Amino acid sequence: MIRVWFNHWFSTSYGLIELIKRNESEEVYVIGSNRQLNSVIQKVCDEWYEEPQLEVDEYVEYCVRFCVEHKVDVFIPRKYMVEISKNKARFEEIGVKVLVDDYQKILTLNNKVEAYKLLSNIDNVYIPDYEIVTSVEEFEDAYRRIKSKHDQICVKFVNDEGAMSYRRIVDSIDAYSKLRMYSAAEVEYADYVKALRNMDSIDELMIMPYLSGTEVSVDCMKTQDGIIAIPRYKSASRHEEILYDKDILDMTYKILDVIGLEYPCNVQYRFENNIPYLLEVNTRMSGGLQMSCLAADVNIPNIALNKVLGNRVEWNVDKRECTVSYIEMPQIIK
Repeated sequence: MIRVWFNHWFSTSYGLIELIKRNESEEVYVIGSNRQLNSVIQKVCDEWYEEPQLEVDEYVEYCVRFCVEHKVDVFIPRKYMVEISKNKARFEEIGVKVLVDDYQKILTLNNKVEAYKLLSNIDNVYIPDYEIVTSVEEFEDAYRRIKSKHDQICVKFVNDEGAMSYRRIVDSIDAYSKLRMYSAAEVEYADYVKALRNMDSIDELMIMPYLSGTEVSVDCMKTQDGIIAIPRYKSASRHEEILYDKDILDMTYKILDVIGLEYPCNVQYRFENNIPYLLEVNTRMSGGLQMSCLAADVNIPNIALNKVLGNRVEWNVDKRECTVSYIEMPQIIK
């Protein structure tokens, strides 16, 4: 039996855990933990625990102790993934495999500026215009410069996860519309500047053009038998198209060759004027990975689990072009 621990993953990891447990040679026993005790993920886990609220260093210590106490064989981290990768050797010393890539690679790719610097010299990989600011004055100047070349602007803190800080800047929002419509991530320019002025200091903030075209999310995995790459073209609704566009795949292969990640990752692009611009590289399994696996009939989570254990799993990608979606299924937690 292989004992696998998922720490504080998002709710869509339900499908990833289902996939990872479809193991032919040996039973996979999944231990889950989360800050949200009632997270639906527990329904697909064999053991379930509530996580404490801890600072980074304390949390790493907690993870080491947890692995020992629960006899974990493979640790698949999401929370504080960068710091856990930095301490990977500590887990290996106690016999725990950690499904996470090299610390320096993850550190670089989780910083959007450093990632763009690394990937900007690759032929036919398009990086959008951007500027980095750390003051209100720099923000106002950079905004004017980029706005002079592009219709709409968006902003995001350099160190961010899951686009939590992403905002699209607009000149104004109709007050009545606010009462009738979900405003999403839109914010008025004046309000954003006002919020920045109220801060004693500003973390690195990236300003770039808002790309209005289709977003493409490519789920990837490097294996001994080649690279798995499945592009999902997103829509405004829940359905996504699986299209094996040669240009998208060629760019993705070039990026993967440079970054050299060993475990599942996700490369995101967005079109503008028929050009696919690189948004970011996520160094973990994506929330929509199970959709890619279903469409391509390939089990990336289980292939990754076996890879970290030193096992080789044969695979084949069914390159059919199709439309895939999902439904929500009610679950009684307890």
